[in-house]
Amino acid sequence: MKYLIVYEKSSNGWGAYAPDLPGLGVAGKTLEETKQLIREAIEFHLEGMRQHGDPIPVPNSQTEYITV
Repeated sequence: MKYLIVYEKSSNGWGAYAPDLPGLGVAGKTLEETKQLIREAIEFHLEGMRQHGDPIPVPNSQTEYITV
Protein backbone atom coordinates (compact mmCIF):
# COMPACT_ATOMS: atom_id res chain seq x y z
CA MET A 1 0.00 0.00 0.00
CA LYS A 2 1.04 3.57 -0.58
CA TYR A 3 0.47 5.96 2.34
CA LEU A 4 0.84 9.73 2.26
CA ILE A 5 3.56 10.92 4.65
CA VAL A 6 3.80 14.49 5.91
CA TYR A 7 7.29 15.72 6.83
CA GLU A 8 7.65 18.79 9.01
CA LYS A 9 10.86 20.68 9.78
CA SER A 10 11.28 21.89 13.36
CA SER A 11 13.94 23.91 15.12
CA ASN A 12 15.79 20.75 16.17
CA GLY A 13 15.04 18.18 13.47
CA TRP A 14 12.19 16.63 11.51
CA GLY A 15 8.87 15.00 12.28
CA ALA A 16 6.72 12.76 10.12
CA TYR A 17 3.26 11.24 10.28
CA ALA A 18 0.80 9.36 8.09
CA PRO A 19 -2.69 10.94 8.16
CA ASP A 20 -4.30 7.58 7.34
CA LEU A 21 -2.63 5.92 10.36
CA PRO A 22 -3.77 7.98 13.38
CA GLY A 23 -1.41 8.05 16.32
CA LEU A 24 1.63 7.05 14.27
CA GLY A 25 4.42 9.60 14.18
CA VAL A 26 8.19 9.80 14.41
CA ALA A 27 10.91 12.39 14.93
CA GLY A 28 14.52 12.45 13.82
CA LYS A 29 17.49 14.76 13.55
CA THR A 30 17.73 14.64 9.76
CA LEU A 31 15.19 14.21 6.98
CA GLU A 32 16.92 11.02 5.86
CA GLU A 33 16.77 9.54 9.36
CA THR A 34 13.11 10.53 9.67
CA LYS A 35 12.25 8.89 6.34
CA GLN A 36 13.79 5.64 7.54
CA LEU A 37 12.06 5.86 10.91
CA ILE A 38 8.59 6.43 9.43
CA ARG A 39 9.01 3.51 7.02
CA GLU A 40 10.00 1.22 9.89
CA ALA A 41 7.21 2.55 12.10
CA ILE A 42 4.56 1.92 9.43
CA GLU A 43 5.79 -1.62 8.82
CA PHE A 44 5.80 -2.34 12.57
CA HIS A 45 2.38 -0.73 13.06
CA LEU A 46 0.73 -2.65 10.21
CA GLU A 47 2.27 -5.94 11.35
CA GLY A 48 0.85 -5.40 14.83
CA MET A 49 -2.57 -4.64 13.37
CA ARG A 50 -2.43 -7.85 11.32
CA GLN A 51 -1.45 -9.91 14.37
CA HIS A 52 -4.38 -8.48 16.33
CA GLY A 53 -6.82 -9.02 13.48
CA ASP A 54 -7.46 -5.30 13.10
CA PRO A 55 -8.50 -3.99 9.68
CA ILE A 56 -5.70 -2.28 7.75
CA PRO A 57 -6.66 1.31 6.88
CA VAL A 58 -7.02 1.99 3.18
CA PRO A 59 -4.95 5.01 2.12
CA ASN A 60 -7.34 7.90 1.44
CA SER A 61 -5.29 11.06 2.00
CA GLN A 62 -4.33 13.33 -0.85
CA THR A 63 -2.12 16.38 -1.07
CA GLU A 64 -2.06 19.47 -3.19
CA TYR A 65 -0.11 22.69 -3.33
CA ILE A 66 -2.06 25.91 -3.84
CA THR A 67 -0.33 29.08 -4.94
CA VAL A 68 -1.70 32.30 -3.46
